Amino acid sequence: MTQITTIEDLETLYDVPVPASLDKVVRRITPLYAKWLEAARFCVVTTVGPEGTDGSPRGDTGPVVRVVDDTTLHLPDWRGNNRLDSLRNIVRDGRISLMFMVPGASNVIRINGTASLTADPAVTQTFDQRGTHPKSVIVVTMGEAYFQCAKAIMRSELWTADQDVDLPTAGQMIKEQKAEFDARSYDDGYAEYAKTRMW
Repeated sequence: MTQITTIEDLETLYDVPVPASLDKVVRRITPLYAKWLEAARFCVVTTVGPEGTDGSPRGDTGPVVRVVDDTTLHLPDWRGNNRLDSLRNIVRDGRISLMFMVPGASNVIRINGTASLTADPAVTQTFDQRGTHPKSVIVVTMGEAYFQCAKAIMRSELWTADQDVDLPTAGQMIKEQKAEFDARSYDDGYAEYAKTRMW
């Protein structure tokens, strides 16, 4: 297999960028971008660290991020598995990308920028879910934002395709690595277990 190893070789394979793909980039959160972000309850956060990259899904019952001003977002770190992959990366390398999705919408919003963490109660306590506050909040400073064209979601029929697929369960995937693991009990009990550990 021949690898593409230079930008020049790469660019010879493709046409010049569609003008709209460059015109759509914004350096500040405009009112329309803010409206879109406030509708998004789910995003994928990508960070970079010494071990490599990490992509982490984040979700909430309302907006997954808070638009603080035209260049700043707050993303609460709600309860998870305590691996802290994304948070460790942010402490060591502030580069961050976020991809926001809204069910039924063909476009996604992408934001690239830098991030830091805060555990300041003046910030964490502004987020409340059933009396619980996040231990930390990711503070994102936007470098650029733009919407991604709809072709990927249209091709995949992400919101419309019949997803009748026999997928392995989370318990089965753990058991594949650890033979003695009780996959059935894990899978059968997970929904109830998670109810009290969402926030």
